[in-house]
This record gives sequence, C-alpha cells and structure tokens, in this order.
Amino acid sequence: MGNLENYLVAAVMLICLSVGYVIKHLVPSGKVDRFIPLIMAVLGVFLNVWMNSFAFTPGILLGGLASGLASTGMHQMFKQFIEGGGK
Repeated sequence: MGNLENYLVAAVMLICLSVGYVIKHLVPSGKVDRFIPLIMAVLGVFLNVWMNSFAFTPGILLGGLASGLASTGMHQMFKQFIEGGGK
C-alpha cells in the first residue's frame, strides 16, 4: 500500500471531491449516493487520461481510479471538517 500514494494525483482528487460534493448536494434524495464512487472512479480516469495528453497506460488508469476513489474517502474528512468544526 505504500506505493499507492505514488499514483494519487492531487488535481484529479480535488476535482473529483468537488464534483462529488456538488452531485451529493444537487440531488436531495439519497438515490445517487450509492453511485458516487462509480462516478468518481470514471471521472478520475477520464481526468487523468486527459491530463496525460490522452495517453492510456496501466499507471494512468490506476492513478485515475485511485484519485477518484480517494476523493470519496476525503469527502468524509471534508464533511467532518466543514460540518463538525463547531462541535
């Protein structure tokens, strides 16, 4: 797991975090919540491929998937920071 951090792309992770946050709050019902990790994984791969001049290698695929999915975990930290900061 120590080498996984080499594949995280900060820009992709932050974009996915922001888009996921908007999606979660744009659709008031909980119907979309279970699809957010899938949406972030696909978006992460697309963004990472785009950032690498549309090259597609296993490293780029892993970087996009890892960054997109890490953004869903970061959402919990982000949520606790924003909503739980006053407690």
